[in-house]
Amino acid sequence: MQKILRAIYPATCVMCETLTGSEFGLCPDCWKQTPFITGLCCDLCGTPLPGAGAPGPETVCDDCLRIARPWAQGRAALAYSGLGRSIPLALKHGDRTDLVRPAARWMARAAAPLLTDNPIIAPVPLHWLRLARRRFNQSALLAQRIGRELSLPVVPDLLQRHRWTIPLDFHRRDERFAILSGAIRTHPRHLARLAGRAVLLVDDVMTTGATLAASTEALMAEGAGQVRVLVLARVAKDP
Repeated sequence: MQKILRAIYPATCVMCETLTGSEFGLCPDCWKQTPFITGLCCDLCGTPLPGAGAPGPETVCDDCLRIARPWAQGRAALAYSGLGRSIPLALKHGDRTDLVRPAARWMARAAAPLLTDNPIIAPVPLHWLRLARRRFNQSALLAQRIGRELSLPVVPDLLQRHRWTIPLDFHRRDERFAILSGAIRTHPRHLARLAGRAVLLVDDVMTTGATLAASTEALMAEGAGQVRVLVLARVAKDP
C-alpha cells in the first residue's frame, strides 16, 4: 500500500516541492540553504558563536551577558535567516502545519544537551483570543511532536497566558519585557505535578527572550526544577 501511495503521491520537499527520497524533509538545495546551528553556540540561547568546541556554562553570547536569563540552558535548531526565517513564518502565519514534523525532528536533535533530568515538555502559551484567531498554537504543535520524538511527557496547558497583551512586533527589548510582566501563569491544576520537576520550554522563535523569560518565571514561582528552553529559530547577529 505504501508503494502504491508513494507512486501516486511522491515525496516532495516541504519548502520547494522538488521530489525527495523521504516525506516531510528538505531537498538537497533547500537543506544547504537552511542555517542549522551546529558547533559552538551560546549555552543559554543557542545562538551560533565563532570558534569550535562544545558549549558550556562559560559559553555565553553578548545578549545573554547583558540580559539576565531566568532559565538554566537553551538551544535553537536554526538561525533566523534565509529558510531559517521562512520556515517558522510559514508555520506561524501560513497554516503550514506540515512543517511541524521536520521542525520538531531538528529541534529534538538540538535538545540533546538539555535532557539530563527527564523533563516534562511545555509550550509557550497563547492568549485564548489569539488562539481563536489563529486556530492553533504553533509552539504547542511543536511541543507535542517533540515529545513523541524524545518519548517525554508533554503538558500542553502547563502555562496560561491569562492576560491579553499587544503584539510584541516592533517593540524594543525593554518594552517587550514590560508588556509581558505578569501575563503568564502556571495552570492551577498542574501545580502538584510541577513541584521540583525539570521543564523543557518550547517556542517557535526567540528574539529578545521576553516571552520565554515570563514563562520561566511563572514556572519557577510555582516550584519547578530547572527550566531549559528550546526554540526552532533564534534571531541573532551573525557570529
